[in-house]
Amino acid sequence: MKIRHVGITVKDIDKSLFFYKDLLGFEVAKEMDESGVFIDAISGLKNVKVKTVKLNSPEEDGGMIELLYYTSHKSDVSHEQIFKCGISHFALTVSDIKSVHENLKNNGIEFNCEPKVSDDGGAMVTFCRDYENNLIEIVEVL
Repeated sequence: MKIRHVGITVKDIDKSLFFYKDLLGFEVAKEMDESGVFIDAISGLKNVKVKTVKLNSPEEDGGMIELLYYTSHKSDVSHEQIFKCGISHFALTVSDIKSVHENLKNNGIEFNCEPKVSDDGGAMVTFCRDYENNLIEIVEVL
């Protein structure tokens, strides 16, 4: 078993695509406008209209992110604190954390701290939030 993808519901699909595609290098695999019986059934909602964009990692077998932009159902709920119940964050492994950190900072992304070496010395790590306020751990294995 392996994780298929991480689904992220977004308020601004264009800004989110810029973050994941242009800044992090994910590649659009599929874009769809979904509605109808199937999407209503699996979402547990009625009259769903959602644009989904599946993005493949630039690394082979590096996973997929699915952005979901609901035009039929809106929410202002955001994930604020790492200790809230539910999914707190997801992690991306990169080969050069300092260049990723610098590129994201230059594009207005705020970080909790500069990249730091973990206590066990096995990785360099930092956390940031995407434009939708989702918490992302950026890791370079040392």
